[in-house]
Amino acid sequence: MANENIKNTGQQKSPPPAETDAGARSISEALKISFLILKLIMIALVIFFLASGFKTIKTDERAIILRFGKIHGRGEARILKPRTWPYWVFPYPVDQFIKIPVEKTIDLNVDSFWYFQTEEEKLSSEKKKVPPDVPLNPLIDGYSLTRSEPYAENLRASGDSDYNILHSRWKLICQISDPESFFKNVFTQDIKSGEKYIDVIKRDLTSLLTDVVDSSVVTAMVNYTIDEAFEKGGTVSEHVKNLVQKQFDQMESGIRVVSVQRIDVTWPLQVDDAFQASISASQAKQTEINDARNYAQNTLNETAGPVAAELAAALHNKDANDAYLESLWSALAGKCREIISQAGAYRMKVVSDASANANYLTQILPEYQKRPQLVVQAIYKNAIAKILTKADEKILIEPAKSDKGSVIYIKVNRDPKLVNKPKEKTQE
Repeated sequence: MANENIKNTGQQKSPPPAETDAGARSISEALKISFLILKLIMIALVIFFLASGFKTIKTDERAIILRFGKIHGRGEARILKPRTWPYWVFPYPVDQFIKIPVEKTIDLNVDSFWYFQTEEEKLSSEKKKVPPDVPLNPLIDGYSLTRSEPYAENLRASGDSDYNILHSRWKLICQISDPESFFKNVFTQDIKSGEKYIDVIKRDLTSLLTDVVDSSVVTAMVNYTIDEAFEKGGTVSEHVKNLVQKQFDQMESGIRVVSVQRIDVTWPLQVDDAFQASISASQAKQTEINDARNYAQNTLNETAGPVAAELAAALHNKDANDAYLESLWSALAGKCREIISQAGAYRMKVVSDASANANYLTQILPEYQKRPQLVVQAIYKNAIAKILTKADEKILIEPAKSDKGSVIYIKVNRDPKLVNKPKEKTQE
């Protein structure tokens, strides 16, 4: 009985064959569906992985492919340029596609040499006022030094310094001209999601660019006096630009300087009144110089015309060509031309009178050779007649008839009729 009960109990615990087959089929179908979904997901991931290798380049960008950390390609093929169809590279971590903007400019304002300003002073349009007794604080006030003035040569010879202080603000504008050199020596790869690469460059290169501009400004400014620094702003800016570009080239940065602009410049605020007075005196001096030059130029133009200065220089030049001098003389104008014309007319008159006298003498020469005394008396009488016709009063004195001479009485007061005669002629 016991054995039968045990046998019956075992038979009751085992599931029916139909139920076991249904559960196995359900599990098998679920596994098949799971494997199918997994395959589809894997295929989608592979497709997405391969599709992520397609890269495009904008017109203002250049690209570099890094294959296992090294630049891929040879020669010009190392730098990829924009094209109508995309590039395909192996996805990360095999390849890295690095885009570098080459046409966008990097603008940087450098205030290292400007005096300290609070936020309110920066927003104010008025210039900051500093009393003369307040010293300059090098910890917060930026400045640069200019070289000694020309009149301070004796100070430099003795070892003493006569440098001047200058505050200035600058702006650097540059571009990436060589992507490969920029990548090797300056490239920044720390780009977060959503950031533009040009913004990352500006952020990470600010300290480098500022240091380069600072050293260039210090080097350039000591070559100019404080007056030259104000008057030759373009020359100073060009000098700083060349120094900045030289440093970029030495470090092989691949950066090209577009321009370096001096935004603002001023003298130390503690001596503002003295500089204002100096500027006023300098302007007055320049005004006097300009007035003198204009007066000299106007005088030359009135005297001899536009060629006055050129003619004066040519006359002092011993090697001047005669033809060149003659052309200058012919181009004279003004008073010189008037004097030359008068001199020419006078010369013609003298020549004409001399020629007339010569003809007259030639005509009377035969008669003079026959009767010289008679001809001389005739010439004398003609001369006296011409003289007497222009005289209002005539007094004739005959020679004395005796050795004792004769006494001559001359009436001093003139005849009133003769005195009024010139007035009547003038009225007529």
